[in-house]
Amino acid sequence: MSITKEAKEAVIKANALFEGDTGSPEVQIAVLTVRIQNLTEHFKTHKKDNHSRRGLLTMVALRRRLLDYVKSRDVKRYQGIIEKHGLRR
Repeated sequence: MSITKEAKEAVIKANALFEGDTGSPEVQIAVLTVRIQNLTEHFKTHKKDNHSRRGLLTMVALRRRLLDYVKSRDVKRYQGIIEKHGLRR
């Protein structure tokens, strides 16, 4: 369910705006997207895991807030993130 250290570092490196960037919205959204995808796969076999489902909903809400923040600051950046990660909306 969780993301390995190497996979997380690869996601951060692919989405970082500069060297050592881990806190920008782009990086946070990318890491959350990978974690959400992993949990979605987990629920295909564990349909009754409601404790993890609550965590999933929390992550989705956090990603939505980060996307709203980016959209309020720069629409082109927002559209780039949406296209890059294949998110709906």
